Amino acid sequence: MPPVLRFVLVLTIGLTLVVGTHLYLYRRFVRDVFADRRQRRVGGAVLALLALLLVLGLPGSRVLPRAAGEVVGFLAFGWMGVIAVTVPLLFLVDLLRVPYVRWRQRRDDAEGPAPADPGRRVAISRGVAAVTALGAGTTSAAGFKSAFAAPELREIEVPLGVPAGLRGLRIVQITDVHVGPTIGRAFMDDLVDRINALDADVVAITGDLVDGTVRRLGPHTEPLGRITSRLGTFFVTGNHEYYSGADPWIAELTRLGIKVLRNERVTVERGGAKLDIAGVDDWRAEGFGGDHGHFPDKALGGRPTDRPVVLLAHQPKSVFDAARHGVDLVLSGHTHGGQIWPFAAIVKLVQPYVKGLYRHDEKTWIYVHPGTGYWGPPMRVGVPAEIAVLTLT
Repeated sequence: MPPVLRFVLVLTIGLTLVVGTHLYLYRRFVRDVFADRRQRRVGGAVLALLALLLVLGLPGSRVLPRAAGEVVGFLAFGWMGVIAVTVPLLFLVDLLRVPYVRWRQRRDDAEGPAPADPGRRVAISRGVAAVTALGAGTTSAAGFKSAFAAPELREIEVPLGVPAGLRGLRIVQITDVHVGPTIGRAFMDDLVDRINALDADVVAITGDLVDGTVRRLGPHTEPLGRITSRLGTFFVTGNHEYYSGADPWIAELTRLGIKVLRNERVTVERGGAKLDIAGVDDWRAEGFGGDHGHFPDKALGGRPTDRPVVLLAHQPKSVFDAARHGVDLVLSGHTHGGQIWPFAAIVKLVQPYVKGLYRHDEKTWIYVHPGTGYWGPPMRVGVPAEIAVLTLT
């Protein structure tokens, strides 16, 4: 799909979602709760302003001066997160009301309709709104707290059956940091300090590092140049690099001393044993033109089969091509583990794995990292951010 058509499609879907969700919130939290017209007008105006905050604030956070962009970004993305929690919860409550409504209809059919009681109906609507708001508010607060906390350190042993020289090799993986309107230099300084304390043989960055241009975000990614690892630091593109200008970012990361794997592989050695580290462009890179594209055959074809290989691929669906080439371990991200419940179920519809370590077949393992930062809402519900340390055994 041409980029212009893709942009129009995404914009149309986005505006439809914004309008639809705010109308739903108006109906449940304003129209059904307040009988007074003035109160309804005030509630409607507040929701209209919040909808406008989303429409203008999300792009505005990328073009305003950094200080102003952070404030606008936190407000706009924060409201997006509250919606992401509230609407599914409200929909669930509405589903639970269906049996009661049907029971009332059957009773009315059998006994005749009961006298209308507007006060009772409003009281029920207010109770539903209050319970939903309490649940959504509590969940949102926990989600904000989780997102602002430092990423958790997760240690994973991967039983690949590697040669003796590679046993105990430590790969530190970060992914989906999304440096952008609400994640900046302070976060990256702390992240690099924590990576350097982990005694890594290899550092793998599996895409979606940034949400913005090199000109705007370069100073915030500068700490990556301080990463230390024995055998190298490697990067592959994610879809958000292509939204942000992939070629300038590839050049910038190369300048910082990070090896960008573009459908290629390199060989590293430890304890007299060799390991191939391969990387592919994002699954949808080909649609952005140039020499970009997801070409696993180029990265893995013709390699010696007597040594293990680790493939860095942003999207978990690359595991099928990896298995075809006998890859030992795939390191992916992209899914954020769902980031906010219940979106893991939606992610599962388009990705084979959502979060964690899986044995795909007899040869190939995959680790799907839930992300080191967050995208959009500064919120994580039930899926904390992490720095993963994978030890080969």
